[in-house]
Amino acid sequence: MDIATVLGIVSAFGLVVSAILMGGGLNLFINIPSLLIVVGGTLGTTMINYPLKDVLGVVNVVKNVFFTKVSSATHIIQQFGEFSNKARREGILALEGEIKNVEEEFLQKGIQLSIDGLEPASIREILETEISFIQDRHKLGAEIFTTMGTYAPALGMVGTLIGLVQMLQTMSDPSSIGPAMAVALLTTFYGAIMANIICLPIAGKLKTRSTEEVLVKEMMIEGVICLSNGENPRIVEQKLMAFLPPRQRVQEGAS
Repeated sequence: MDIATVLGIVSAFGLVVSAILMGGGLNLFINIPSLLIVVGGTLGTTMINYPLKDVLGVVNVVKNVFFTKVSSATHIIQQFGEFSNKARREGILALEGEIKNVEEEFLQKGIQLSIDGLEPASIREILETEISFIQDRHKLGAEIFTTMGTYAPALGMVGTLIGLVQMLQTMSDPSSIGPAMAVALLTTFYGAIMANIICLPIAGKLKTRSTEEVLVKEMMIEGVICLSNGENPRIVEQKLMAFLPPRQRVQEGAS
């Protein structure tokens, strides 16, 4: 589980709730009509904007935010160091027995293509095409949450207008002004919370995860191409180290 995501959500909601409790009761900020306008309206407009299957797929996208773990770049370099040593000693076909120990499906596919004797250019083309479609899927998930983060405040404003209209129509009855004003203000509040604590941060995390995953997969492609070309293990290591930040290269080299 991603600790940063959990801590971020807990701290954000915790601080907001704490501020509410310091100024009064939590019940003052619970309004069902406002929730229906913001949450229901945001989901409805999102389904207008995207196909239903993509909106329903958001559940799996949220799982990626909390549970997906990107492969360690250091571990990938170590793996390719072992693979290249074995391939130089025993030949590329010797790696066939190692594939079952590789957890990353993308890496398994790359090594298998190399064992099958495909040209390095063809291997690169196949794997880069797969990366392109992975990026498209990640982009869609982030776009859906960005869209929801855009619509939520707008629906909050719609609820505010509804509350103001109801309030103005009942100005003669002072007892009805309070509930109408609550709808007016709380819809804006709910829209801001939904956009800025839930939707937009999730979209940002998905973009970050996508960038990290693509970087690791590009490293894998370079390693597979090196294996296919039968390059020296030291050269393979140096090529893959180029994908790491300078500080991490120093630490890896020291180890």
